[in-house]
Amino acid sequence: MGTEDLKKIAERFAVPGRAARVTPLGCGNVNDTYLAVFRTAAAEQKFVLQRINTSVFRRPAWLMSNLRAITEHVQRRIAREAPRADRVWQIARIIPAKNGRSGVRGRDGSYWRALTLISKASSYEKARGLEHAREAGTVLGQFHRLVSDLSPAKLRDTLPGFHQTPLYLKRYDQTRRSAPAARRIKASAEARRLAAFIEERRDFAGVLEDARRRGELSPRIIHGDPKVSNIMIDDLTGKGTSLVDLDTAKPGLIHYDFGDSLRSICNPAGEETKRLSEVRFDVRLCEAFTKGYMSRARDFLTTADRKYLYASIRLITFELGLRFFEDHLAGNTYFKTSSPGHNLRRARVQFRLCERVEADERKIRAILEAAR
Repeated sequence: MGTEDLKKIAERFAVPGRAARVTPLGCGNVNDTYLAVFRTAAAEQKFVLQRINTSVFRRPAWLMSNLRAITEHVQRRIAREAPRADRVWQIARIIPAKNGRSGVRGRDGSYWRALTLISKASSYEKARGLEHAREAGTVLGQFHRLVSDLSPAKLRDTLPGFHQTPLYLKRYDQTRRSAPAARRIKASAEARRLAAFIEERRDFAGVLEDARRRGELSPRIIHGDPKVSNIMIDDLTGKGTSLVDLDTAKPGLIHYDFGDSLRSICNPAGEETKRLSEVRFDVRLCEAFTKGYMSRARDFLTTADRKYLYASIRLITFELGLRFFEDHLAGNTYFKTSSPGHNLRRARVQFRLCERVEADERKIRAILEAAR
C-alpha cells in the first residue's frame, strides 16, 4: 500500500490534525505495523497504525473486544495503584475510528486499528544486559499480576489451539503426511534431522496440557507473545514501563508466557541468527529475569505453578521450533519470511536452544528454586 493510501486510512481515526507521515514500525511476524505522525497548527501526535492479519485473526472484532477488556481493566488498576507505585506504568489504549468503531475496513477488505504510542520508551530485539533482563521479568510479572483478577471467561479465544503444544504436534503430523511436505523432507538432510528431533521429544509435548487436565494448572489471562521486543523500557529511567502487542492475549497457562520470555531473552544470538554455534541459553540472564518476575508474581503463583516453570522453558523452545518447521513444510502460510528456507533456519535455532535448555536443566532449576 502506498504512502498516500496509508495516510487516508490513518485519517479515518479520531486523531486531531492531518497525517504528516506514516512509516513502517518494528518487524512483527504477523501484522503490518506503522507509525503515524499527525500535525495541527500547534501540536504533533504520534500513534500506532496496524493492519490486522485476518488470515490469522479471523474475527478482528473479537480481537478488539479482548483488547478493550484487558486495557480498561489494567488502566483501572494502574490508576488505583499509582500513588504507591515505584514507577509510571503504561498500557496502549485503543484510538476509536471517527465513526466510533474500534477499527476501519480498507477498500480491499483489510482491517485496521489505531493505538496510542507508549510515551518515551523503547523496545529492543535482544537483552542488553542483566538489568534489562530483570526489568523484562518485572514487566511480565506486573502484567500477570494486573490481570490476575480478570476472569478468563471475559475474553474470547481468538486463536483456538494457540500455545497448546499437543495441537501443534497434531497439525505437524497432518502437514507431514502431505505430498509437498514429504518432498521438502526428502530433499533436505536438515529437514530430516529436525523431524528426528521432534520424534525424540514427542512424549514431552503434553507436559503442560496434561497438568491442566489433571487440575494442577488453571487457565489465566496470558499475553501470548511476551518476547523481549514487546517489552518497553522507559528511555529516562531505564525501568520497564509496558508490555505491548496484546493481539495474542487470551485465556491460557501463564507458563507459556514465562517460558517464551526466557526463550527470547536468554538467547543472545536471537531467533534469526544464521550461526547455530552462537545459540545458547544464558543462565545469568535467566536468573535476572526470574528475580524480576517473582518480585511481582510471587503472591499469585501456586505451588503447582512453580513446579512446571522449568518445563515451560524447555517446552516453548520446542513448540516454536515445531511451529516454524511445520510452517516450512506447509509452504510458509503463517509466519512472514524473507527468503527461501527462512522458517527452516528459524526452526533450527529453536531446536538448538531447546538442546541448550536441556543441558542446563540443573542450573535453571536451581535458579527457579532460589527465586521463590
